[in-house]
Amino acid sequence: MRRRTFLAGLAPTILRSQPQGNRPNLVFLMADDHAAYVMGCDGNRLARTPNLDRLASQGIRFDSHYCNSPVCTPSRQGLLTGTMPHMAGVTVLNTPLSPSKHTFAKVLKDAGYNTAVFGKMHWNQPGKPGLFGFDVVLTEGEARREWQRQVTPQPAPPEIPTKRLPWQPFKTPAREWLNADCLPYPCRDEEMRGTFIARQAIEFLRRNRRDPFALWVSLPEPHSPFDFPIEDRGAFPPSMFSVPRVGPEDAWQIPLIFRGLSDKDKQGIIAAYYTSVLFLDRNFGRVLAALDELKLTENTLVIYTPDHGYMLGQHGRFEKHCGYDQAMRVPLILRWPGRIRAGQVARDFTEHIDVAPTVLELLGAPALEGAQGASLRPYLEGKRPPHPRDHVVVDYLENEEVFVRTNRWKLIFCSGKRARQDGYETDNPRPGRYLRLYDLRSDRGEFTSVARQNPRVVRELLGLALARFRATHPDAGREPKGLTPEESLEFYLPPRDAA
Repeated sequence: MRRRTFLAGLAPTILRSQPQGNRPNLVFLMADDHAAYVMGCDGNRLARTPNLDRLASQGIRFDSHYCNSPVCTPSRQGLLTGTMPHMAGVTVLNTPLSPSKHTFAKVLKDAGYNTAVFGKMHWNQPGKPGLFGFDVVLTEGEARREWQRQVTPQPAPPEIPTKRLPWQPFKTPAREWLNADCLPYPCRDEEMRGTFIARQAIEFLRRNRRDPFALWVSLPEPHSPFDFPIEDRGAFPPSMFSVPRVGPEDAWQIPLIFRGLSDKDKQGIIAAYYTSVLFLDRNFGRVLAALDELKLTENTLVIYTPDHGYMLGQHGRFEKHCGYDQAMRVPLILRWPGRIRAGQVARDFTEHIDVAPTVLELLGAPALEGAQGASLRPYLEGKRPPHPRDHVVVDYLENEEVFVRTNRWKLIFCSGKRARQDGYETDNPRPGRYLRLYDLRSDRGEFTSVARQNPRVVRELLGLALARFRATHPDAGREPKGLTPEESLEFYLPPRDAA
């Protein structure tokens, strides 16, 4: 396990005072399902992410950053509201975020910023100007329809095999909707939806370069089916990847839908994912190049983070929806030339709920009402917060699970009472309460539970999970008295979503 120090590098990160009368801009880059371990700057020599690696080298990278829920909608809405997903009222995939919720985009709009969002936000409702504080909105179905209206792809050459459309997860075999044949989308780079979204963002930059702006660019990659253009076919031969081993305790929890995948299928899926990350990186590079071209780089805070990570065969899974590090640890990069010294790596634990308070403090905007995280500004000044995080808490209420991660330990606790409705069923839909504890010092792969041998650690981590719920859950005041820690957690774990 990597030694976790609060800041790696010879020189401290420095946040200098911003020029008077020259309000900083914000560009917030987001991806879908991009795991931290699939980046060159994270030490992966196979990944090809030159633009994100360069961004990290020009700013600060938070090496131990975790999402607060390993599924798209809850993670994104918690990030936008600065709260745990259960406080945002969004804990399962299809719940819409209530328009009444406070967001840090709304704070920036009220502070005089021109706000815009292009791409995937998982609001589960039509995008419209003014929603959640965004003046310009081109998301989800609206973005897809506009792409289809403006872009007419040329037919792919008949000798080039491409993936079959439409994408039908859970309706076609898993090897097909996970792109095990590593096939390109039937478009060239300039015709792809991700490239279209990047172009729309760049046009917004051109139109608004003279006024302070806050721009979200949220690309759909590398989410399955791991789209990439025709030009990128063959970028990663599947044979270059090894299939992760399955642990001795994994068999029962591997979703049924993945059990028919061959090793060859798994290699192809991994190659497709890496290729989609390459394509994602290229489009973010285009947005960053536009900042340079428009001479906006020096006065723009750029942030990159995805919604959550992704399992590429670890524990037999190709998904998120679980408590292993590959699904929860995500990139977080901040760059602001002249304010944040380049090339720094912070290794303390941080969480998605910390991002909104950080952005608003750096931009000199008012605080976000109800935010539950802490600003990361001390790290940007070469300091350490008075009380740095010594653990993170992540939950996945679709399956009534909560996860606690410390430097040494990982706790996974599940009520086992809810039949999951996310498509990843196992042999036993309601296995009953289970608890696993991994000693990451000797078992980095999280293969063998040592819960029975370490009851004191289990009690301590259960207490941390319970403390988080009691501090952040809207129903904390209704927790029944006289329950065991396990019973108290099971009070909080069922989804209670309400828009």
